[in-house]
Amino acid sequence: MTERDVRLGTVQETLLIPLYGRAVENRKKEVALRDARAEEIVASIDYDFTRFENLPSLVGTVLRTSLFDRWVTDFLAENPTGTVVELGVGLNTRYERVDNDKARWFDLDLPDVIELRRTLFTDTPRRTMIAASVTDATWANTVTAGSTGPYFFAAEAMLPFLDERDVRHVVDLIADRFPGSLLALDTAGPGIVGAQDEHDALSKVEARMRWACADPAELADWRPGSSVLASHRLTSLPPRLHEELPSAYQEMLAGLAEQRLPAVDEYWMTLLQLP
Repeated sequence: MTERDVRLGTVQETLLIPLYGRAVENRKKEVALRDARAEEIVASIDYDFTRFENLPSLVGTVLRTSLFDRWVTDFLAENPTGTVVELGVGLNTRYERVDNDKARWFDLDLPDVIELRRTLFTDTPRRTMIAASVTDATWANTVTAGSTGPYFFAAEAMLPFLDERDVRHVVDLIADRFPGSLLALDTAGPGIVGAQDEHDALSKVEARMRWACADPAELADWRPGSSVLASHRLTSLPPRLHEELPSAYQEMLAGLAEQRLPAVDEYWMTLLQLP
Protein backbone atom coordinates (compact mmCIF):
# COMPACT_ATOMS: atom_id res chain seq x y z
CA MET A 1 0.00 0.00 0.00
CA THR A 2 1.33 3.43 -0.95
CA GLU A 3 1.39 5.75 2.05
CA ARG A 4 -0.14 9.19 1.62
CA ASP A 5 2.09 12.08 2.64
CA VAL A 6 0.53 14.25 5.35
CA ARG A 7 1.13 17.99 4.99
CA LEU A 8 -1.21 19.78 7.35
CA GLY A 9 -1.28 23.15 9.05
CA THR A 10 -0.66 23.49 12.78
CA VAL A 11 -4.27 23.30 13.93
CA GLN A 12 -5.23 20.84 11.21
CA GLU A 13 -2.69 18.33 12.55
CA THR A 14 -4.89 17.85 15.61
CA LEU A 15 -7.40 15.93 13.47
CA LEU A 16 -4.99 13.00 13.57
CA ILE A 17 -5.53 12.56 17.32
CA PRO A 18 -9.21 11.50 17.20
CA LEU A 19 -8.53 9.56 14.00
CA TYR A 20 -5.90 7.52 15.81
CA GLY A 21 -8.19 7.18 18.81
CA ARG A 22 -10.88 5.54 16.68
CA ALA A 23 -8.33 3.30 14.97
CA VAL A 24 -7.00 2.09 18.33
CA GLU A 25 -10.55 1.60 19.58
CA ASN A 26 -11.43 -0.54 16.58
CA ARG A 27 -8.68 -3.02 17.50
CA LYS A 28 -10.25 -3.75 20.88
CA LYS A 29 -12.57 -6.64 21.62
CA GLU A 30 -15.14 -4.50 23.44
CA VAL A 31 -15.56 -1.00 22.07
CA ALA A 32 -17.52 2.23 22.43
CA LEU A 33 -17.72 2.39 18.63
CA ARG A 34 -16.47 0.45 15.62
CA ASP A 35 -14.53 2.28 12.91
CA ALA A 36 -12.65 -0.05 10.61
CA ARG A 37 -12.26 2.78 8.11
CA ALA A 38 -10.26 4.81 10.64
CA GLU A 39 -7.87 1.91 11.11
CA GLU A 40 -7.45 1.65 7.33
CA ILE A 41 -6.74 5.37 7.04
CA VAL A 42 -4.11 5.33 9.80
CA ALA A 43 -2.35 2.50 8.00
CA SER A 44 -2.44 4.39 4.69
CA ILE A 45 -0.87 7.73 5.65
CA ASP A 46 2.72 8.65 6.42
CA TYR A 47 2.67 10.02 9.97
CA ASP A 48 4.32 9.07 13.24
CA PHE A 49 1.29 8.05 15.27
CA THR A 50 3.50 6.53 17.98
CA ARG A 51 3.57 9.96 19.67
CA PHE A 52 -0.08 9.36 20.61
CA GLU A 53 0.38 5.77 21.77
CA ASN A 54 -1.32 4.83 25.06
CA LEU A 55 -2.59 8.35 25.78
CA PRO A 56 -5.55 8.40 28.21
CA SER A 57 -7.29 11.16 26.25
CA LEU A 58 -7.72 8.89 23.22
CA VAL A 59 -10.62 7.20 25.00
CA GLY A 60 -12.10 10.63 25.63
CA THR A 61 -12.05 11.43 21.92
CA VAL A 62 -13.86 8.17 21.19
CA LEU A 63 -16.53 8.84 23.81
CA ARG A 64 -17.05 12.34 22.44
CA THR A 65 -17.46 10.98 18.93
CA SER A 66 -19.90 8.36 20.21
CA LEU A 67 -22.08 11.10 21.70
CA PHE A 68 -21.96 13.18 18.50
CA ASP A 69 -22.84 10.04 16.54
CA ARG A 70 -25.84 9.50 18.80
CA TRP A 71 -27.05 13.06 18.32
CA VAL A 72 -26.77 12.77 14.54
CA THR A 73 -28.51 9.39 14.59
CA ASP A 74 -31.38 10.83 16.62
CA PHE A 75 -31.63 13.79 14.24
CA LEU A 76 -31.81 11.51 11.20
CA ALA A 77 -34.41 9.32 12.89
CA GLU A 78 -36.67 12.37 13.11
CA ASN A 79 -35.53 13.93 9.81
CA PRO A 80 -34.55 11.11 7.43
CA THR A 81 -34.01 13.45 4.47
CA GLY A 82 -32.40 16.22 6.49
CA THR A 83 -28.91 17.64 6.01
CA VAL A 84 -25.81 17.03 8.13
CA VAL A 85 -22.92 19.49 7.87
CA GLU A 86 -19.59 18.46 9.41
CA LEU A 87 -17.66 21.62 10.35
CA GLY A 88 -13.95 20.91 10.55
CA VAL A 89 -14.59 17.35 9.41
CA GLY A 90 -10.92 16.32 9.44
CA LEU A 91 -10.76 12.63 8.63
CA ASN A 92 -13.94 11.79 10.48
CA THR A 93 -16.01 8.89 9.18
CA ARG A 94 -19.37 9.67 10.74
CA TYR A 95 -21.07 9.22 7.37
CA GLU A 96 -19.76 5.66 7.21
CA ARG A 97 -21.00 4.97 10.73
CA VAL A 98 -24.48 6.51 10.85
CA ASP A 99 -25.69 7.48 7.35
CA ASN A 100 -29.26 6.37 6.60
CA ASP A 101 -29.03 6.28 2.76
CA LYS A 102 -31.37 9.29 2.50
CA ALA A 103 -29.74 12.30 4.15
CA ARG A 104 -27.62 15.00 2.50
CA TRP A 105 -24.08 15.44 3.87
CA PHE A 106 -21.46 18.17 3.56
CA ASP A 107 -17.88 17.75 4.81
CA LEU A 108 -16.24 21.14 5.40
CA ASP A 109 -12.61 21.81 6.25
CA LEU A 110 -9.60 23.89 5.24
CA PRO A 111 -8.10 23.28 1.77
CA ASP A 112 -5.12 21.21 2.98
CA VAL A 113 -7.41 18.87 4.90
CA ILE A 114 -9.81 18.47 1.99
CA GLU A 115 -6.88 17.81 -0.34
CA LEU A 116 -5.87 14.91 1.87
CA ARG A 117 -9.46 13.84 2.35
CA ARG A 118 -10.04 13.63 -1.42
CA THR A 119 -7.37 10.93 -1.64
CA LEU A 120 -9.46 8.84 0.75
CA PHE A 121 -13.09 9.76 0.03
CA THR A 122 -15.14 10.61 -3.06
CA ASP A 123 -18.03 13.03 -3.50
CA THR A 124 -21.39 11.45 -4.28
CA PRO A 125 -24.81 12.91 -5.14
CA ARG A 126 -25.59 12.94 -1.40
CA ARG A 127 -22.14 13.78 0.00
CA THR A 128 -20.04 16.82 -0.88
CA MET A 129 -16.67 18.05 0.36
CA ILE A 130 -16.14 21.80 0.74
CA ALA A 131 -12.68 23.38 1.01
CA ALA A 132 -13.10 26.55 3.05
CA SER A 133 -12.63 28.09 6.46
CA VAL A 134 -15.62 27.75 8.75
CA THR A 135 -15.45 31.53 9.27
CA ASP A 136 -15.82 32.18 5.52
CA ALA A 137 -19.51 32.70 4.80
CA THR A 138 -19.20 31.41 1.22
CA TRP A 139 -19.46 27.77 2.32
CA ALA A 140 -23.04 28.42 3.40
CA ASN A 141 -23.93 29.24 -0.21
CA THR A 142 -22.81 25.78 -1.31
CA VAL A 143 -24.87 24.12 1.42
CA THR A 144 -28.05 26.08 0.75
CA ALA A 145 -27.75 25.58 -3.01
CA GLY A 146 -27.44 21.83 -2.69
CA SER A 147 -29.81 20.90 0.12
CA THR A 148 -32.96 21.52 2.08
CA GLY A 149 -33.47 21.57 5.82
CA PRO A 150 -33.71 20.75 8.56
CA TYR A 151 -29.99 21.04 9.31
CA PHE A 152 -27.64 19.50 11.85
CA PHE A 153 -24.19 21.07 12.23
CA ALA A 154 -21.47 19.03 13.95
CA ALA A 155 -18.44 21.02 15.13
CA GLU A 156 -16.40 18.37 16.91
CA ALA A 157 -12.96 19.24 18.33
CA MET A 158 -12.74 22.41 16.25
CA LEU A 159 -14.24 25.56 17.76
CA PRO A 160 -11.95 25.74 20.85
CA PHE A 161 -9.03 26.39 18.48
CA LEU A 162 -10.68 29.64 17.28
CA ASP A 163 -10.85 32.99 19.03
CA GLU A 164 -14.16 33.64 20.79
CA ARG A 165 -14.93 36.39 18.27
CA ASP A 166 -14.69 33.84 15.46
CA VAL A 167 -16.76 31.28 17.36
CA ARG A 168 -19.49 33.86 17.81
CA HIS A 169 -19.25 34.67 14.09
CA VAL A 170 -19.76 31.00 13.20
CA VAL A 171 -22.78 30.70 15.50
CA ASP A 172 -24.27 33.88 14.03
CA LEU A 173 -23.61 32.67 10.50
CA ILE A 174 -25.41 29.38 11.10
CA ALA A 175 -28.32 31.03 12.89
CA ASP A 176 -28.73 33.64 10.13
CA ARG A 177 -28.44 31.29 7.17
CA PHE A 178 -30.02 28.15 8.67
CA PRO A 179 -32.65 29.24 11.19
CA GLY A 180 -33.93 26.53 13.50
CA SER A 181 -30.88 24.30 12.97
CA LEU A 182 -29.07 22.19 15.56
CA LEU A 183 -25.42 22.76 16.44
CA ALA A 184 -23.34 20.19 18.32
CA LEU A 185 -20.03 21.45 19.70
CA ASP A 186 -17.51 20.85 22.46
CA THR A 187 -16.05 23.43 24.83
CA ALA A 188 -13.04 23.58 27.14
CA GLY A 189 -12.96 25.60 30.35
CA PRO A 190 -10.25 28.05 31.47
CA GLY A 191 -8.44 25.42 33.53
CA ILE A 192 -8.04 23.17 30.50
CA VAL A 193 -6.97 25.95 28.16
CA GLY A 194 -4.50 27.28 30.72
CA ALA A 195 -2.90 23.88 31.28
CA GLN A 196 -2.88 22.56 27.72
CA ASP A 197 0.92 22.56 27.50
CA GLU A 198 0.74 19.63 29.93
CA HIS A 199 -2.13 17.88 28.12
CA ASP A 200 -1.15 14.34 27.14
CA ALA A 201 -2.07 14.79 23.47
CA LEU A 202 -1.88 18.53 22.78
CA SER A 203 1.62 18.63 24.25
CA LYS A 204 2.64 16.43 21.31
CA VAL A 205 1.55 19.00 18.69
CA GLU A 206 1.99 22.75 18.21
CA ALA A 207 -1.68 23.78 18.05
CA ARG A 208 -3.23 25.44 21.09
CA MET A 209 -6.83 26.15 22.04
CA ARG A 210 -7.74 29.84 22.19
CA TRP A 211 -11.38 29.91 23.26
CA ALA A 212 -12.14 29.10 26.88
CA CYS A 213 -15.80 28.61 27.82
CA ALA A 214 -16.47 28.43 31.56
CA ASP A 215 -20.14 27.45 31.23
CA PRO A 216 -21.69 26.14 27.99
CA ALA A 217 -25.12 27.22 29.25
CA GLU A 218 -24.03 30.75 28.42
CA LEU A 219 -24.01 29.89 24.72
CA ALA A 220 -27.80 30.15 24.65
CA ASP A 221 -27.43 33.85 25.49
CA TRP A 222 -25.38 34.55 22.38
CA ARG A 223 -28.44 34.46 20.14
CA PRO A 224 -31.89 35.38 21.52
CA GLY A 225 -34.19 32.40 21.16
CA SER A 226 -31.42 29.80 21.33
CA SER A 227 -31.64 26.95 23.83
CA VAL A 228 -29.35 24.25 25.17
CA LEU A 229 -31.00 20.91 24.44
CA ALA A 230 -28.28 18.82 26.09
CA SER A 231 -24.88 19.30 27.70
CA HIS A 232 -22.69 16.48 28.98
CA ARG A 233 -19.31 15.91 30.54
CA LEU A 234 -17.57 12.64 29.76
CA THR A 235 -18.59 11.57 33.26
CA SER A 236 -22.26 12.46 32.71
CA LEU A 237 -23.04 10.91 29.34
CA PRO A 238 -26.71 10.17 28.54
CA PRO A 239 -27.81 7.04 30.44
CA ARG A 240 -28.63 5.13 27.27
CA LEU A 241 -25.15 5.76 25.85
CA HIS A 242 -23.42 5.07 29.16
CA GLU A 243 -25.21 1.73 29.56
CA GLU A 244 -23.96 0.61 26.13
CA LEU A 245 -20.30 1.23 27.01
CA PRO A 246 -17.99 -1.66 27.92
CA SER A 247 -17.94 -2.22 31.69
CA ALA A 248 -14.28 -1.19 31.84
CA TYR A 249 -15.22 2.24 30.46
CA GLN A 250 -18.08 2.60 32.90
CA GLU A 251 -15.72 1.86 35.79
CA MET A 252 -13.13 4.29 34.44
CA LEU A 253 -15.71 7.09 34.16
CA ALA A 254 -16.95 6.42 37.68
CA GLY A 255 -13.39 6.81 38.94
CA LEU A 256 -12.91 10.05 37.02
CA ALA A 257 -16.15 11.43 38.44
CA GLU A 258 -14.81 10.88 41.96
CA GLN A 259 -11.48 12.60 41.20
CA ARG A 260 -13.11 15.82 39.95
CA LEU A 261 -10.25 16.66 37.60
CA PRO A 262 -10.42 20.02 35.77
CA ALA A 263 -9.65 18.23 32.49
CA VAL A 264 -12.92 16.32 32.97
CA ASP A 265 -15.12 18.75 34.88
CA GLU A 266 -14.44 21.66 32.49
CA TYR A 267 -14.94 19.77 29.25
CA TRP A 268 -18.47 19.76 27.84
CA MET A 269 -20.26 18.49 24.76
CA THR A 270 -23.34 20.56 24.02
CA LEU A 271 -26.28 20.47 21.63
CA LEU A 272 -27.76 23.86 20.78
CA GLN A 273 -31.07 24.64 19.15
CA LEU A 274 -30.59 27.87 17.22
CA PRO A 275 -33.48 30.28 16.65
